[in-house]
Amino acid sequence: MVHGELIFAHAGFGAGAVPYPQAWELQRRLHDRRASGQIPDTCLLLEHEAVYTAGRRTEPLDRPLTDPGIPVIDVDRGGKITWHGPGQLVGYPIMALGEPLDVVAYVRTLEDALIRCCAEMGVASTRVEGRSGVWITGGGRPDDCDLGWFDKIVPCGIKDAGVTSLTAEAGRRVTVAEMIPLAEHHLADVFGAQAWRRADLASLLPDTELSPAAP
Repeated sequence: MVHGELIFAHAGFGAGAVPYPQAWELQRRLHDRRASGQIPDTCLLLEHEAVYTAGRRTEPLDRPLTDPGIPVIDVDRGGKITWHGPGQLVGYPIMALGEPLDVVAYVRTLEDALIRCCAEMGVASTRVEGRSGVWITGGGRPDDCDLGWFDKIVPCGIKDAGVTSLTAEAGRRVTVAEMIPLAEHHLADVFGAQAWRRADLASLLPDTELSPAAP
């Protein structure tokens, strides 16, 4: 799908976690530069400050019933509501997709990269027919991300399944820093990039005020 180079830009991790509105602005600006051919295909990697984001299909009963103590932001993506926050690696690919546009194939490609990342941690994951995402059967152990945030919502509008983490499933602490190079490698591979590298966010958005934070 990527016909040339794929760039990974780090926006902030740990104490430098990025508020969602700031990350959205970065995506918009990267999209504008990608669409005009000023930068190659790019994937923004970061951690978010704790936030719920509600996609266009979010139902009222999917949302927190009371003040959850963190922002709930309505966004123009598809899908329903989910949580992002510390301990979770988030990636935003900003890519030129081929014609005819096949969104399902794009999502399946992302799933493939995540399934491979899970396998590197010794965690077997799979797809579930009729549902998007990466799925694991069975229970879990203590986690890294605070999965309690998911108890306040109906994650992705799915009522009959829970949410887990690699730390819970692998039985050891899996850090964001550990997963970054694996995610980069497998995303570049599944998208067929001829080459990939990391680049400073400032080199892609010269006027940005956000300084990349080391993982």
